[in-house]
Amino acid sequence: MQDIQNGISAAHLQGAAWRKSQRSNSQGACVELARLDSATVAMRNSRDPLGTALVYPADAVRAMVSALRAGELDDLIS
Repeated sequence: MQDIQNGISAAHLQGAAWRKSQRSNSQGACVELARLDSATVAMRNSRDPLGTALVYPADAVRAMVSALRAGELDDLIS
């Protein structure tokens, strides 16, 4: 198992399968996610694939995705 810390370089997350939303546009301002194990998900900026990755508990990411789907965070972009 890798020594994974929040703020780790994405380049050090060997074997991470990075994904972005199918709704992402071609402008390149996207967040990519990678499941690291059953309890951990990493996020990185698609414009800087070797830059910093933020690491979160999978439950926190699940809650955020649920809130996004429900429109609970729409006020942040309006």
